[in-house]
Amino acid sequence: MRDENTQRRPVRRIVIAGGGTAGWMAAAALSRTLGKTHDIKLVESDEIGTVGVGEATIPTLLNFHHLLEINEQEFMAATKATFKLGIGFENWRNVNEDYIHSFGLTGTDHWTAGFQHFWHKGRERKLASDYGDYCLELKAAQLNRFGHLPRQGINYAYHLDASAYARFLRKYSEGYGAQRIEGKIAKVHTDAASGHITALQLDSGALLEGDLFIDCTGFRALLIGETLGEEFEDWSQWLHNDSAIAVQTSSTSPAVPYTRSIAHDWGWQWRIPLQHRVGNGMVFSSKFVDDDTARTTLMNNISGEQLVQPRVIRFKPGQRRKVWNKNCIAIGLASGFLEPIESTSIHLIQRGIIRLMQMFPSAGIFQSEVDEYNRQAWAEIEHIRDFIILHYKVTNRRDTPFWRHCAEMEVPASLQHRIDLFRETGRVFRVSNELFAENSWIQVMLGQGITPLQHHPSADLMGDAELSDFLDSIRNNVARTVAQLPPHQQYVENYCAAYKEEYLAPK
Repeated sequence: MRDENTQRRPVRRIVIAGGGTAGWMAAAALSRTLGKTHDIKLVESDEIGTVGVGEATIPTLLNFHHLLEINEQEFMAATKATFKLGIGFENWRNVNEDYIHSFGLTGTDHWTAGFQHFWHKGRERKLASDYGDYCLELKAAQLNRFGHLPRQGINYAYHLDASAYARFLRKYSEGYGAQRIEGKIAKVHTDAASGHITALQLDSGALLEGDLFIDCTGFRALLIGETLGEEFEDWSQWLHNDSAIAVQTSSTSPAVPYTRSIAHDWGWQWRIPLQHRVGNGMVFSSKFVDDDTARTTLMNNISGEQLVQPRVIRFKPGQRRKVWNKNCIAIGLASGFLEPIESTSIHLIQRGIIRLMQMFPSAGIFQSEVDEYNRQAWAEIEHIRDFIILHYKVTNRRDTPFWRHCAEMEVPASLQHRIDLFRETGRVFRVSNELFAENSWIQVMLGQGITPLQHHPSADLMGDAELSDFLDSIRNNVARTVAQLPPHQQYVENYCAAYKEEYLAPK
């Protein structure tokens, strides 16, 4: 019996349903690599808006741009981008206690044990300062400095205008042969026997036939969800937030090189500085606060002229059990959603696209390939899910019902193991192909209030003088390097300033 996912005819016609960041990132990668041999069409409607608030990224986006040979200065000028060295978490561990999760490495590891063990020993002996003092990116973020260093000596990402990024990628994609079709999707046609999608019918009556369909229709998930009925696994038992309110304001101060994440009584607020404005938002649980209270709190905690009206976005945290079903692959919000606390949305779009390119079904769709794609996608998002849950579970806050509920909830066994292991031994081990490396877990667990009960015996091999010299040399080297970096705002203006007329607020 033929497998329902098997489609033995070659894939030559690719139809992308939906634009926005997900659609145009997919179009950019596909057109750049397959534009000469495949027919690539993207359908979107000017009448349908996009979420458009995924404006903070992580360093993996640099790899995506490198693969597509995108010029950094041109991209940053076009998207009014600034640099990002990490995320500042305010009031998460406790009210008025802050820390930064940076993109860099901290200290120097030994082959037997990570730097945190030597730092822990130094703290016991009163020889060590704050953990962040040994990380270049973290100290640069604190001091609002940035500059490119030789041999990629500084890890960074971007804050960008998501709508401008989609426009930038559209121009790029069309340059490599991708075709944009204006219109709304009125109907999705499927094959009666196999269930595979055969065409998208537009409200104009036009029919877009294809061999492979990419669902970038956002939360609606028109193809993977509404048409193919792919199951969605709800993760709201761990991630309680289900709403966001977004608003843009004019800039009132120099842009800092990090995202601000400010915890409130029932959620958290983001501040993302671009060259021409600031992106602001509130992520919250509708079970613990109403929209009006959340909106009022947000508007009372922003600065600058309000450029747009606040808008409420509803979401459900979770993931499709299969993001590749039959001849449809869901990318972006159509595949699932994790709140933007660690800026992983664009990364997950990128990973879905790169995975597709690595497994592109040129000779036809085979079940083994579909299964492997889904296995990798599921494992990847589970690891990210656990990292995000960590921020809520590990906290000293018990001052409101929301935070008490978070602290008391049971978490996935995979996450509980990591927490117990670090608390009891100070050890962290990275899972193969996992996004967040050891230092990310260490920074967040220390920042959220976990102090390991012990350190590795390798740290005891150093006497006080040797350990002090070891720690001081790292900290002093970080301080010297940071002191040589220019102010972030100055560097952006010299390196990639957007056109001045684009700074003007919309009428």
